[in-house]
Amino acid sequence: MEFLVRIEFTSTAETRESLLVAEHKRVHELGAAGTLRRLWMIPGSHAAWSIWEAPGATELHAAIASLPFYPFIIVEVHALAAHPLDPAAR
Repeated sequence: MEFLVRIEFTSTAETRESLLVAEHKRVHELGAAGTLRRLWMIPGSHAAWSIWEAPGATELHAAIASLPFYPFIIVEVHALAAHPLDPAAR
């Protein structure tokens, strides 16, 4: 199942700096596992949009909660379903 996820970072610069190496490592692990499929930053903010793949919402929550930044983020999740007119599905 695919999910569109918006993550906003609410931590201080000092907290971000202290967790940055661990966050990068975990993001690379999630990417290698195919759980985190795509990631875009939102210019001018401390937020990002991403595409995640997980069997369900519980597994997605566990993956997002495994991020070192998790205590300092606001997460918005949208489950995605195939659209019959999707050009990529032709």
